[in-house]
Amino acid sequence: MATGTEPPATEPRPESGGVRGAARAAIAAPHLRTDRWWLAPAGTAAGLLAFIVYSTWRAFANTDYYAAPYVSPFYSPCLAENCEPMKAGPNWEIFGSWWGISPAIIILIFPLGFRLTCYYYRKAYYRGFWASPPACAVAEPHKKYTGETRFPLILQNIHRYFFYAALVVAGILTYDTVLAFRDETYAWGHMGLGTLVFLANIVLIWAYTISCHSCRHIVGGKLKHFSRHPVRYRMWQWVGKLNARHMQLAWASLVSVALADFYVYLVASGAFDDPRFF
Repeated sequence: MATGTEPPATEPRPESGGVRGAARAAIAAPHLRTDRWWLAPAGTAAGLLAFIVYSTWRAFANTDYYAAPYVSPFYSPCLAENCEPMKAGPNWEIFGSWWGISPAIIILIFPLGFRLTCYYYRKAYYRGFWASPPACAVAEPHKKYTGETRFPLILQNIHRYFFYAALVVAGILTYDTVLAFRDETYAWGHMGLGTLVFLANIVLIWAYTISCHSCRHIVGGKLKHFSRHPVRYRMWQWVGKLNARHMQLAWASLVSVALADFYVYLVASGAFDDPRFF
């Protein structure tokens, strides 16, 4: 019986493997989309690549990351002795003097680990860099798909543990934001443009962190009866509303943390004077 899935005899049969396997519909065309489907993954790849290049440069620069009272979020907390002294700041010399390279390399492991294993960012770089798949209704080029069941992608499952580390980092950045209400002589009760930059950044950092799927599961997961847990149910609803904006919050917080670091760089390098409102 003709099913309409066999290609005409004059057309070459698609390559075998993956979506081109014998058990799948034998469509010769790579896909049937006629729109510019490649714009989304290309834009995602460009945005992530720009952040990777910038953050790598700043992490290894090991300079211009502190201008009282502001400390770059890439360098907070500072866990080695080769950090610039920050009065009442996050100077925790846990690693001692043996650590010779940039102290940012230590702390960036945790927020980057949280973002790299984040459900949205997985989708973003899977599509943008690995073409797995590049877009909806566009077949991926790989002949075999094992998902996240094998090494190294099985390591994505540690996302829930990176979430707890992200909470600690967000708490430290909140402390840095409070310290931003000082002036360059460490006197309290002052606000500069940098203070507003830090406030915007920490709000977006917290919104992105608690909108995480792991947070939503921790708050309301494994509950058989929401009626017996009204507080957790209400919290689960709040997190769920944020979770619906997780993609937007992921990008907004990525941009805000880079801008906060760049602002500190401008002030610390002397290229820009922090305007004071009071």
